Amino acid sequence: MKYYLAGVLLTAAALAATVAAYPQLPDSIARHWDIHGVPNGYSPKWTLYFGPALMAGIMLLTRLLPWLSPKHYEVESFRSTYLQVMLIILGMVAYSDALILWIGVGHRVDVPRVVLGGVCLLFVLLGNLMGKLRRNFYIGVRTPWSLASERVWNATHRLAAKTFVLGGLAGLALVVMGLDVWPVAALIAGGLIPVLYSLYFYKQLERHGELQ
Repeated sequence: MKYYLAGVLLTAAALAATVAAYPQLPDSIARHWDIHGVPNGYSPKWTLYFGPALMAGIMLLTRLLPWLSPKHYEVESFRSTYLQVMLIILGMVAYSDALILWIGVGHRVDVPRVVLGGVCLLFVLLGNLMGKLRRNFYIGVRTPWSLASERVWNATHRLAAKTFVLGGLAGLALVVMGLDVWPVAALIAGGLIPVLYSLYFYKQLERHGELQ
């Protein structure tokens, strides 16, 4: 219950910020930027209410997914971690909405660096939870090989816990240094390594006849 309460408070804060900033916003606001930080996509300002609505929808979906889980793939065994992932996702939505609001009321922001820094932080936070995830169809490194074997799943996520955190921290450092492409490369490496490892480890177990 405490995780849903935190989610409701975060959603309410995002809604309150939107309501407070709304009178100061232009009728059309920037919602998308190119890699140089130049706006290239605009929407009516009322679409900002989609952010809090999306957050509410994420909480509703989080509540529904455990009921939809097939046998042997339930989320009950790691429910606390599952709900912490929900809060991290809600935080990322709130972060992106806050950025749009901040720019909308007239502040100048280096959008690519701020967005990329947020994604790097997302990797670090998720990485700290990866090792606690159990086999499921909704969150984690869900490759055919990790889903087919609990042993592969656990080994893959122990590795992902390290690569996500290291990739996120390396990306943050590179963002602070003002480098453009390398933070993205660090994040791609952090996410791709466990995917490839799940295939490698599965084939190793298959070769030795150790698949369950």
